[in-house]
Amino acid sequence: MKRLFSVSAILLILSVSCAQKKNLVKADPHLLTIIDNSLQQAVGQYKYMKSLTDEDRFPKNYEHGRLVTSSARDWTSGFYPGTLCYLYEYSQDKELFQEVENKLTSLESQKDNKRTHDLGFMMYCSFGNAYRLTQKEEYKDILVQSAKSLASRYNPKVGSIQSWDRIKSFVSDEYWDFPVIIDNMMNLELLFFASKATGDARFKDIAVKHAETAMKNHVRPDYSSYHVVAYNPETGAVESRKTYQGFANNSTWARGQGWGIYGFTMVYRETGDERFLKTAQGMADFFLGHENLPQDKIPYWDFNAGEPNFPSSWAYDASKYPVIPRDASAGALVASALIELSGYSDKEKADKYLQAAETMIRSLSSPAYTSAPKENGGFILMHSVGNLTKGREVDVPLSYADYYYAEAMLRYKNLSK
Repeated sequence: MKRLFSVSAILLILSVSCAQKKNLVKADPHLLTIIDNSLQQAVGQYKYMKSLTDEDRFPKNYEHGRLVTSSARDWTSGFYPGTLCYLYEYSQDKELFQEVENKLTSLESQKDNKRTHDLGFMMYCSFGNAYRLTQKEEYKDILVQSAKSLASRYNPKVGSIQSWDRIKSFVSDEYWDFPVIIDNMMNLELLFFASKATGDARFKDIAVKHAETAMKNHVRPDYSSYHVVAYNPETGAVESRKTYQGFANNSTWARGQGWGIYGFTMVYRETGDERFLKTAQGMADFFLGHENLPQDKIPYWDFNAGEPNFPSSWAYDASKYPVIPRDASAGALVASALIELSGYSDKEKADKYLQAAETMIRSLSSPAYTSAPKENGGFILMHSVGNLTKGREVDVPLSYADYYYAEAMLRYKNLSK
């Protein structure tokens, strides 16, 4: 099997910030030039995407020759306005921020949505960035209400926010009463924001407890990670550790590992607790040190796809994937996380993390991963994987790949300031 890439002054330390640095790192001038060119092209892409997008819809992917959009209720809805915020921050092009405001009007209704754990993705990537750029009180209020909705899914017996409502495993007759996925680490930043915005420590306490529980039950001794941990909601006991989007229950789904690296880095930023830094570094070291990580450091969809000793937990058809798909979204996500993590690490680790992030950004900025102008529905990046286990969004552009790529580029640019 070939492995080719087929509150006024609240301190909102959001994505592009690398505050509390322990180690100063320097940006590569040549890479900064590449990034500027990539961001300029991205501005043009998103203006083109805007022309293709209906007023109340949100770009999600580009598949089978068409732009696929979603309603505000989809977990990906916040990434399009969030990416526009980053591109506006870079370009100061008011047309981009006008589109942000248009989409936020549709997205505001989700502040009361208690049926999803993805409010961090949906509301913090969008309203959080918009608030950071404008300091509008109405955006702060929407974020706080969103945090209240997210916190309603917390179970103190489990010590976690419930990711999905009761769901049947897609590979067996097993039901998961209280499933928690590693992705949920990303939604905790909304709670940290609300705690600072309101002075209510409960939001932070929930975020910290969730991170502690994930650190205990999602992270393996070698710092790889499980995708899904199912709990008994009455006792808090772990009932099973499985996957839903990875290759096998004991494999490492690349984007899930990225969610962990990013999430634990963020929790360390917000708490200063060295346990979370150690976990973030361990997960990053596993990712970067894996023998199956390609030279360009854009990972395969799963680190163990098709390998012995990793029995597929679902009906994987190897003939459909003679070339194991890469996941640019995981590469972009991890690049962004590593830039921040480098700022909290000793010089040896900082150099390793930053060099890896530089390689990832160079790779993603090349024609191998970057869409040509006005192609792929206006998305910036190609070659991501949404949910291969269900045959959805395989080797396509994805909204969250663009979001974390834009974030990574701005974070890198900020190193030179």
